[in-house]
Amino acid sequence: MKKLILTACILAATALSANPFAKCAGCHGVDGGKKALGKSKIIKNFTKSEIVAALNGYKDGSYGGVMKGLMKGQVASLSAADIKAIAEKIGK
Repeated sequence: MKKLILTACILAATALSANPFAKCAGCHGVDGGKKALGKSKIIKNFTKSEIVAALNGYKDGSYGGVMKGLMKGQVASLSAADIKAIAEKIGK
């Protein structure tokens, strides 16, 4: 059982490192086309620079509305490379 749990954790970490947007897709949709929890902006319409600015702003607390607290925790572990990869994947 321990081996199964460890393997699942390794696979999940590998998937997230290969596609950091996977963490976002649950709320924002696979293409960023959903309003997360019915409250956020639709992020697929953001430019790459807007995505980078928003994610960095969530990290440092300088950006966000009603979802600011939730998003700060979501982006806390993202590296600069992760943020760039997310922007490249869904930004215009």
